Amino acid sequence: MREFIVEADGGSRGNPGPAGYGAVVSDAATGETLRETAEYIGVATNNVAEYRGLLAGLHAARELDPAATVHVRMDSKLVIEQMSGRWKIKHPDMKPLAAQAARVFPPGRVTYEWMPRERNKHADRLANEAMDAGARGERWSETGSTAELDTAAGGAGRDRRAGRAGPVTPSGPPGDAAAGAARVRGALAEGRAPAAAGAADSGPDAGRGAAESSGVVSAGAAADSGSDAGRGAVESSRAVPALPVAGSGVDAGRGAAESSRAVPAGAAPGAAPASGRVATSTPGGEAVTAEAGEGGAVSGSATDDAGTRAVRAVGDARAVRADADARAVRADAGTRAAKADADTRAAKADADTRAAKTVAAPGWAPADMGAPATFVLLRHGETPLTPQKRFSGSGGTDPSLSGTGREQAERAAALLARRGTIQAVVSSPLARTRETAGIVAARLGLDVAVDDGLRETDFGAWEGLTFAEVRERHPDDLNAWLTSPDAEPTGGGESFAATATRLAATRDKLVAAHAGRTVLLVTHVTPIKTLVRLALGAPPESLFRMELSAASLSVVAYYADGNASVRLLNDTSHLR
Repeated sequence: MREFIVEADGGSRGNPGPAGYGAVVSDAATGETLRETAEYIGVATNNVAEYRGLLAGLHAARELDPAATVHVRMDSKLVIEQMSGRWKIKHPDMKPLAAQAARVFPPGRVTYEWMPRERNKHADRLANEAMDAGARGERWSETGSTAELDTAAGGAGRDRRAGRAGPVTPSGPPGDAAAGAARVRGALAEGRAPAAAGAADSGPDAGRGAAESSGVVSAGAAADSGSDAGRGAVESSRAVPALPVAGSGVDAGRGAAESSRAVPAGAAPGAAPASGRVATSTPGGEAVTAEAGEGGAVSGSATDDAGTRAVRAVGDARAVRADADARAVRADAGTRAAKADADTRAAKADADTRAAKTVAAPGWAPADMGAPATFVLLRHGETPLTPQKRFSGSGGTDPSLSGTGREQAERAAALLARRGTIQAVVSSPLARTRETAGIVAARLGLDVAVDDGLRETDFGAWEGLTFAEVRERHPDDLNAWLTSPDAEPTGGGESFAATATRLAATRDKLVAAHAGRTVLLVTHVTPIKTLVRLALGAPPESLFRMELSAASLSVVAYYADGNASVRLLNDTSHLR
């Protein structure tokens, strides 16, 4: 039976904010990287992104071999402890993601291990690549990824803390079996971090750093504070051992430890005992002994040379101790500097966490956040294809509104005019949306701006066909499309994942351009559902679980901190 190593990570630039995940699957026997995956997921929290990374890694492993066993390594203690069953899952955003992850492989075939962030660089770099691509309005591509190369370049040499000298990773091209095997063997040789006794989950994890440190620094019972406020503070805290070495709090070098063991207890520094063995060490750490008799005289076959060497060895020991003391002072200064830096980052992370918590309640935002950018999302009116339920995307015949569709647009215009809140109108470039937007804008006395990012998905060869016709002609492609957001319609259409990437970039651009304003976006079914899905942090399959009628209205508000609030979905009251 094959065994895979899955390393996964996720991040959010804002928590919540623009988020993405990365995951890498490697062969446990050879260390070879078998699969990389990453995705920009829009606005989400760190923890949602981490769970999405776990899901992606497990699915990638299952695609490689559904009969394999999997060992998951992540630097999110929350995810590891919850998936291991040691912490309760209380947050509603986490429960469905954890349930999905538990179903990918049969129970007992997946094990979980926490690891420090610095050892999760490959997945971390993938997640950042995905977020960078999303910011550019692009989709992450495995062929363009440099995550493995960057990780290999920066990862030579393993952790040597606590006296463990890990193997140095050999260089080699991406996927090189020898280099990969060394990486995996070195990681596994370090041992798996045991869960702190008595650990308890007090709530949702809202960012990664200060929250985890309380469960790592001491050897006693640990408690997860539930706030994930940034990774920096915990990393510095982990550098401080639970039981500090006397004098410095960190390992000041092997010489100091050797010297303290070499000189017998109670002996004056540099003095030889009355009888027995004089023991010391050289700067290189080698033990040196000389036999001594009563009164300190060298006994047996020992010579003056032996006494000289003993004296020299004691002198060496003093030099070692002096050097160790100097290094201990430097290490202690470094520890204090690291602690000060950790305190600063922890304070900033705590402020970020408190800011996130104040907007956690649906529909509420703090007064200092200012007015949100509010998008009123209007689906275009009916076309001749709408009542026939035919695929009509951006790659088809581009139909205009029918008579019914124009009447629907007039009714929407009347409602919006009565409310009097719309300050700008932006439309998809397709004919049916521009015609709907024109009717509404004329009633409001506004101009219409066109943004190509609001166009409908391209349905490829399915354009103009009904669902039943597509199932009859392209059953395999349709089944793949219904089960994976990465699947494209027949003939090179646009996947839902690509649509989401495009819409996220368009949303960010429009939010920046219309901060504090109420804007009417006249667009299509898939763009509106995608904007709602991203605002809710819902999975891609939720697109199939929303009803969106012609000329319906939906509303999403976006705040300055990146938080979003869905205020209305599929309102058709103006059409009745």
